[in-house]
Amino acid sequence: MRWILTGATAVGALAAFASPAAAIESVHVGVLAHNIQVIDPKNAEKEDGPAVEVQVNFASPDFLDWAGSPQPYVLVSANVAGDTSFAGVGLEWRLRLGEHWAFTPGLGYVVHDGELENPFPIGSPENVAFARDHVLLGSRDLFRTSIGFERDFGERWSGQLLFVHASHGQILGQGRNQGMDQLGLRLGYTFGG
Repeated sequence: MRWILTGATAVGALAAFASPAAAIESVHVGVLAHNIQVIDPKNAEKEDGPAVEVQVNFASPDFLDWAGSPQPYVLVSANVAGDTSFAGVGLEWRLRLGEHWAFTPGLGYVVHDGELENPFPIGSPENVAFARDHVLLGSRDLFRTSIGFERDFGERWSGQLLFVHASHGQILGQGRNQGMDQLGLRLGYTFGG
């Protein structure tokens, strides 16, 4: 069931951008540490395994010129241990920091196949065990913010250090909002024009 949700969202997101005007500009593939703890250490040790991420960036359409020409993207981030995976869409900017470096902030929307709430009665042993092993994201819909630093290696290839935060921020959902952070490396390939 989890992979069906993630796969269906990825296919739908790709179809939304797949038009003759939306040329694929680059593809990024990487491995990210899953559920790293930056702010809230009480979620440490919950969930397991790295996430394998594939992101396809499209050429920025003219109507986004006013916003600094961000590239629309679709992505799938699959947790190899069977824990929370994500799929979604968003915008990513590429701001040059010299000849070979770029700062790549992004803002997007993802859905996930992880846990929303604890299904067991508060105080029960089952509740405690479930809370110990699962991040409770509170909403199926989440914002995805990212910050990356990218290094070009020639005309086509790049490497990227990427930090990602996913959360509903009490805007897309209410109640639980533990959020999730990931950190890792991605390899990018830019197609020629």
